[in-house]
Amino acid sequence: MRIHPYDLNHPPPADAGLTRRQFFGRSATGIGAVALASLLQPRGVGAESMGATPGRPHFAPKAKRVIYLFMHGGPSQLDLFDHKPGLRAMHGTELPDSVRGTQRLTGMTSGQKNFPVTSSIFNFSRHGRSGAWVSDLLPHTAKIVDELCIIRSLHTEAINHDPAVTLMQTGHQQPGRPSFGAWASYGLGSENKDLPAFVVLLSRGSAARPADPLYARLWGSGFLPSNHQGVSFRSSGDPVLYLSNPPGLDAASRRDQLDTIAALNGVQRERQIDPEIETRIAQYEMAYRMQTSVPGLTDLRNETEATFAAYGPQAKVPGTFAANCLLARRLAERDVRFIQLYHRGWDQHYNLPSDLRLQSEDIDQPCAALIGDLKQRGLLDDTLVIWGGEFGRTTYSQGKLEAANYGRDHHGRCFTMWLAGGGVKPGMTHGETDDFSYNVAKDPVHVHDLNATLLHLLGIDHTRLTFKFLGRNYRLTDVEGQVVKAILV
Repeated sequence: MRIHPYDLNHPPPADAGLTRRQFFGRSATGIGAVALASLLQPRGVGAESMGATPGRPHFAPKAKRVIYLFMHGGPSQLDLFDHKPGLRAMHGTELPDSVRGTQRLTGMTSGQKNFPVTSSIFNFSRHGRSGAWVSDLLPHTAKIVDELCIIRSLHTEAINHDPAVTLMQTGHQQPGRPSFGAWASYGLGSENKDLPAFVVLLSRGSAARPADPLYARLWGSGFLPSNHQGVSFRSSGDPVLYLSNPPGLDAASRRDQLDTIAALNGVQRERQIDPEIETRIAQYEMAYRMQTSVPGLTDLRNETEATFAAYGPQAKVPGTFAANCLLARRLAERDVRFIQLYHRGWDQHYNLPSDLRLQSEDIDQPCAALIGDLKQRGLLDDTLVIWGGEFGRTTYSQGKLEAANYGRDHHGRCFTMWLAGGGVKPGMTHGETDDFSYNVAKDPVHVHDLNATLLHLLGIDHTRLTFKFLGRNYRLTDVEGQVVKAILV
């Protein structure tokens, strides 16, 4: 027999001590009812606040979902995509002051007496009909360049990892703002009632690097309702903590338990008129549904050997980048709105030639396989795939430049990312850097411009996706951002 809280038919007297929130909640029941009604919508609530139909975009979207492949640490554009053959003749010479200018440097190289120009040790070739330059570190990516839009002119003000990643993911260098995935969930909601709208997958690179921290706030909801935060899947045990019932608790008992908790929360909601309580109720129900949906999602036994071979030898190893790419495709098939993959290990301050090779081997084949797999299944046209990190690397060597070894410091003035599918022009390169890959020479794209463009592809006007907090309307692109129309289909 279920035991109900204190007696749901006889709640505490109405004149019990009221908090300030309770007082104003009861004084503005109409406003509270509207808030609760919006939270009960099966889709997102953001569009309603933007003056559109709840959970619907502002205009016809090109992309329904996003797979964001984030290379945490800052991949070297000079060694992967931004070919600068002229640097070989200048290798080892001092970087001209006119190129470096008054740029703020990190504490790791600000004290260097010399800034030797460092050309890439790797060879580049043109590939595809587009003739895009790609390093020999990425032979599989080279085969799909005609599906990619390579942006060489990204730039950011941030020069250290945490503020740079936070800016890229939340639109602000300081923590506390909602992440991109949370904004997407808030504005568009989910197409799958049995899985979260926003899922996060983590992998560690093969390069032996100290693990730069990836804080959960990078996929957090900030000041948005907490049901929009990303759900991080684990690589061992239950994909989500406490997904399985503990020993001795069957499904019927779990359902009975959740009903009791929902009743308790319902009483508290009626007393406080707090929308966050409704969010809590919805999260409990999502967790219950995930007990059925997640095991089927992560069971790869129905995948063919040809599929595993396409993604590479690590595809069957849980938690690797290859396995996560395959899981990302399965999530996309199930219409999960935003899928974020983080791959650690790209911070090559030293031993770049050896470590960048290891990192590239981790991601090259799986990335190419993911694009091919999505295209084969008819998903690439409405799935936006993004690849890149928080910044690039310097033209000069950090520390001593050796004949076959060098490192590069953080560099935010120019770096490279690529996009595919979801309304992006395939087989094109946008933007140019100077002869040193140190400054943007043509068509600059700021982080806010990138995010404005990604939202546009999802059918959202970035200036209208807002949330009022502490008296101000906030948005992902802060008060900046222009859609890069040249890369749109």
